[in-house]
Amino acid sequence: MAASMVTACGRVCRRGSYVLANCSAVRSKRHCSSTARTGLLLAMHKRGILKDAFPESAAQDQLPRLLQSGAQTVYCGFDPTADSLHVGNLLALIGLLHFRGAGHHVLAVLGGATAQIGDPSGKASERERLSADAVEANTRGIRESIQRVFANYELYFHDSSRHLGTATVVNNLSWYKRWDVVGFLSEAGRFFRMGTMLSRHSVQSRLKSADGMSLTEFTYQVFQAYDFYHLNQVYGCKIQLGGSDQLGNLMSGHDYVHKVCGEEVYGLTTPLVTSSVGDKLGKTAGNAVWLNRDKTSPFELYQFFLRQPDASVEGYLKLFTFLPLAEVERLMEQQRQDPGKRLAHKRLAAEVTKLVHGKEGLESAKRCTNALYHSSVQALEEMSDEELQELFREAPFHELLLEPGTTVIDACRRVKAIPEGPRGYQMVSDGGVWINQTRTDKPEQVLVPKLHILSNGLTLLRVGKRNFYIIKWLSL
Repeated sequence: MAASMVTACGRVCRRGSYVLANCSAVRSKRHCSSTARTGLLLAMHKRGILKDAFPESAAQDQLPRLLQSGAQTVYCGFDPTADSLHVGNLLALIGLLHFRGAGHHVLAVLGGATAQIGDPSGKASERERLSADAVEANTRGIRESIQRVFANYELYFHDSSRHLGTATVVNNLSWYKRWDVVGFLSEAGRFFRMGTMLSRHSVQSRLKSADGMSLTEFTYQVFQAYDFYHLNQVYGCKIQLGGSDQLGNLMSGHDYVHKVCGEEVYGLTTPLVTSSVGDKLGKTAGNAVWLNRDKTSPFELYQFFLRQPDASVEGYLKLFTFLPLAEVERLMEQQRQDPGKRLAHKRLAAEVTKLVHGKEGLESAKRCTNALYHSSVQALEEMSDEELQELFREAPFHELLLEPGTTVIDACRRVKAIPEGPRGYQMVSDGGVWINQTRTDKPEQVLVPKLHILSNGLTLLRVGKRNFYIIKWLSL
């Protein structure tokens, strides 16, 4: 948005009114049923998805009526500080999807500009500065994450009898790149008060730290506030969703929009997702489970939820799935009656994996699970090269020419799985080698198709308990 376009609030509001008028026309054609909207906030609260609201009194009284009056627009921001979102971000996406499933319109805002500023919320020190090229690459990866989750929701989880709101992904760089620093500070800066900004928890905690806070980080709340204002003017957005650590930024956005145009807008927060020991599930904590396949495979995502402690499963079923609460209770009752079957864990893992990676991703996760933990040769045969490499991410992958008369010991030596000489030979003879999950103790045995070489041309070689090697055989 050029500075000349916003030198007066009246200009902006007139431009915004034109856009909102057009949006209203569209909404009248794509009206969502009042039944779908009724009780949405209460339903989300019961699932544990909503934590706080701002302003609290207005949100409790006015926001439910607003949502019931017609389709609204809700936004959530995602700064591209990595090339993928992670499980810690997934709850915010699910929150947007609950609004979308009730017929409201959702905006996922990529912080192509704000990622270069750095959000101080929840951080003990300033982020390492990212280059514009790195932010652009990260933005592509996160856009792919979001669009895939949105598409999978529509395909596998949305009730087709209910109207589905629109989903749009935008990049805030598109409106900041037209600003100059003097123009932006002149227009936006005058509406912010230093005392209020300094009182924010994210600022206070950093000011008291050894490193303090840079001016760059201090201005982050100004940019996020302006994002809300811009989206309010262009898309008619009145609701911002964010993690609970974003409450201060949401308050700044509410105050800014209210001061500039008198609009009543609202902030809603989701709880921060933590591990069983209370650590935040995010990249800063070093324990991120990513949503992009090249960083965390469908199998790894599936296993992450399958391995959750019993105490976390019911809460996670409510947070991370769209199962009705009655079905969650039924699953938990079945689990209490027969804990060994882990029915609730398996359903949780399946639902989340299908949302993030689709039906094919879930099938891949189950194949990998059967191959690794149930020694299923059939599952190994059905696996692609990509799945094998994902399953055994640290395992060396070798493409070898299959020559006539190749033996077990030949295969082991060619991939350097065993030492040269008598010691390696003895390891095979002693049964220290497994081929396709079957122990072998005959070093001179010629490799046999369907036994040692699967129908997909692959051999999974294991030496000892943990040393895997993947061989792709090429015919002569």
